[in-house]
Amino acid sequence: MVFGAGVLPPGYWFDEHRHPQHQITWAARGVVAVDSGAGHWVLPPTRALWIPGGIAHRTGSAAGADLRGIFLEPARCPAAFARLTLLRVTPLLRELFDHMTSEPLPDDHRRRAEAVVFDLLEPVDVVPLGAPLPTDPRARAVAEALLANPADARTLAEFATATASSARTLARAFRTDTGSTFAQWRTQIRLAASLPLLADGLPVARIAPRVGYAGPSAYVAAFRRTVGISPGRYFTR
Repeated sequence: MVFGAGVLPPGYWFDEHRHPQHQITWAARGVVAVDSGAGHWVLPPTRALWIPGGIAHRTGSAAGADLRGIFLEPARCPAAFARLTLLRVTPLLRELFDHMTSEPLPDDHRRRAEAVVFDLLEPVDVVPLGAPLPTDPRARAVAEALLANPADARTLAEFATATASSARTLARAFRTDTGSTFAQWRTQIRLAASLPLLADGLPVARIAPRVGYAGPSAYVAAFRRTVGISPGRYFTR
């Protein structure tokens, strides 16, 4: 294992990159986010993300974070996940991560700690959130408006008027460019926008209207249907 640590300023993002090693990304403090072609991941200190070697991704933080990176050579890795995988960070694993990334360790201490880390890696079975942006300029304008304000309740017909297009044209562009219907795409964007709010501990009743849902029950139902678990369980045991 090779370790890296650094403080991410608010709003800072690394450019998209990839590396041959597997990586475990974790924040000791604050919340970090990882974007890749496979989805959007938000990581408070209770969650880490396994990033397989060779996967293009970018990492950043909206409010700033104490970022820790743990790099693992595939040939010497006793445990690996084939795709980006959310990991549960228990109190013991958190202490180990913090211990191993805060200061150099003697080789024998490091090897013993690494063995315990691999024993404690526990995936969280969730569906990643996020969706690609459409390339059609009219659909792209709609997408950017919704990314800026996920609670925007305009229909495709209303967006069509604003983009000098038609609802049918926009619907076709979303399906062709993103592989999803407009409704599916908007659900992904709304739920992805809710993750930082969940990570900050905001109540579901306050999150729902901020991301476009009429009430908490509608938001919880959409989250459970899409992700596979309730919002309350996403960042907790």
